[in-house]
Amino acid sequence: MPNGVPFTAFNYTVEITLPDSAEPLCQAAFAECSGLEMTAEVKTIRQGGQNGGPVHLVGPVSYSQLSLRRGMTESFDLWEWFERVLRDGQQHLRATCEVHLRTSDRRGDAAVFVLTGCLPTRLRAPALNAKDGQLAIEEMQIAYESMVLQRPRGGMSGA
Repeated sequence: MPNGVPFTAFNYTVEITLPDSAEPLCQAAFAECSGLEMTAEVKTIRQGGQNGGPVHLVGPVSYSQLSLRRGMTESFDLWEWFERVLRDGQQHLRATCEVHLRTSDRRGDAAVFVLTGCLPTRLRAPALNAKDGQLAIEEMQIAYESMVLQRPRGGMSGA
């Protein structure tokens, strides 16, 4: 987490990096993450003389939308990314998003989902409450073009 501030109630961290940037645009922690999903369309072919059954081929792959809920961050960077995508000439601005599943001892990653071609599609603030000191995000949805799972080195120790 930035500045070493842990959000200990959260099991996921999210890093979003824009093209041509060495540093992540944002590092945020979220309590809930869904939409890490890919679906392959199956093409079924019946071959002549092959009466034992059809042949299944893998067709196009589609991806769900990443949905992040009840998050905390120390900056306005997620809001600024969404605003930049809305501007003329920046609709093409895509990011890489890494969703880090933290180990139970929070010393490392149990797994990292790397999403590319990310585009923010929804950003919702929570009800405002004067006693909260952090910038909260009720829900953020991100469309993505591809997903790769990076397994940790040495297994899932502490997961």
